Amino acid sequence: MNTGREEGAGAGGRTPVHAPDAVSLGHLELILNGGYPLPGFMGEREARSVAEHGRLLDGEPWPVPVTLPVPEELAGAERLVLSDPEGAPLAELEVQERWTAGPDAPDGRGAGPRLAGEVVLTGPPAYGSMRSLRLPPGQLRARREAENGHGPLLAVVARGPLHHRALSRLRAAADSLGADGPAEVLILLELPLEREGDAAAVLAAEPLMPPRTWFAGVPLPPGPDGDALAPYIARSYGATHLLADLDAPGASGAAPAGPLPVVDPGPWRYDTAKGAWRPAAEVPAERAADEPAPAEVDGMLARGRSLPAWFTPARVAAELARLRPARTSRGLTLFFTGLSGSGKSTVARGVAEGIRRAGRTVTLLDGDVVRRMLSKGLTFSREDRDMNIRRIGYVAAEITRHGGVAVCAPIAPYASTRAEVRAMVEENGDFFLVHVATPLEVCEARDRKGLYAKARAGEIPEFTGVSDPYEEPDDADLVLDTSGADPAESVAEVLSALRAGGWLPGA
Repeated sequence: MNTGREEGAGAGGRTPVHAPDAVSLGHLELILNGGYPLPGFMGEREARSVAEHGRLLDGEPWPVPVTLPVPEELAGAERLVLSDPEGAPLAELEVQERWTAGPDAPDGRGAGPRLAGEVVLTGPPAYGSMRSLRLPPGQLRARREAENGHGPLLAVVARGPLHHRALSRLRAAADSLGADGPAEVLILLELPLEREGDAAAVLAAEPLMPPRTWFAGVPLPPGPDGDALAPYIARSYGATHLLADLDAPGASGAAPAGPLPVVDPGPWRYDTAKGAWRPAAEVPAERAADEPAPAEVDGMLARGRSLPAWFTPARVAAELARLRPARTSRGLTLFFTGLSGSGKSTVARGVAEGIRRAGRTVTLLDGDVVRRMLSKGLTFSREDRDMNIRRIGYVAAEITRHGGVAVCAPIAPYASTRAEVRAMVEENGDFFLVHVATPLEVCEARDRKGLYAKARAGEIPEFTGVSDPYEEPDDADLVLDTSGADPAESVAEVLSALRAGGWLPGA
């Protein structure tokens, strides 16, 4: 995050620069492109009015506080340049109000300073995925008008690939609105999508959608806030109706409160006798089938199996197979965590060799390579230890992105930092966490480098297991205790788990 840096004279003098977090950055984009009917970020009264009454101060309905949290050092700023994560200026904020949110923050984003005021565009955004699809509302309205599009416009929020059931419901809803054929459709691609590249899988279904279908990528905040904002953003694009949740399996989604009427075709099921998706009420129970669960779909893709044609269009299946190849050729980060002396490095080396012998490209991020190339200059402070894990995670994520296997074996004592690494990796591949849960007394007895002795003597501050905690993972894919085990047995256990999961051949 670029926080507190000063702009040069070309950008208005010594104005501090701040890169907002992902939620505020999404809000900023939607303010600037007209997706929100707001001039800038909200002050305290307006944020509380929205949180408590669902209304702006002028009485207009609005579902979510749109606020700008900033670090303490920027709380007194008069003006602020807001930048993208890479530091490119996007807008300038003229601060009209400063306020401090407490534990009951109306925006639900934690205690701390907030800045409010109008924002003015300083540069077109270039960051983020699907930039070419981030169509501003005014552009879409103009295009529709140029093509005489004045009838109903059905908005659909797409959170992932559209399979036959969702497409059937979408077409039925469009047909119900159109007088002389199906209504126009606006697909709002929720950003960020769960997986990088899922937009391509959504677009693959375009030939099966109504003939006048538009696409717009929208940076919605996660969870209920995004659900609540979607109909308001759709309205800014000129939508007249909203389709009930496409992702509700086997049933219609809950109709959200908002400014657009909701079209709900109801639940649909697959009729095995007719070979078609139909309204559930028209399909006898004995010949009705539902979609495979998402975990089942992931499992089929992971093992290189074809998705059934009755479930998804061939184009979507092909795109998903390309985006999520079989695990034997999919990038993987194998992340060992455990106390110093737990045996994780020994096991990691053996596992890396086993992966190499199985025919996969593998990189071991441990030992001297990490100490010389990634960790040099870092101390034992928590900040530096976290930075070390983030650096390892970044390199591992890049290896994973390109289809390789990264084997990492740091102590990684903090759950939050391990979660950051998992998130980085899972944008483009798989993450497998191994907790080497060897007890502290065993690790200390092994102490070949004398680190525990130095830590207990006070020579090494903040040493994990002695003067600093180790947060045991509750999300480990495999737990090992090397206390009484031969290293070869532990290596074999990990390799067996990788084969069973499909990452190595020979399951």
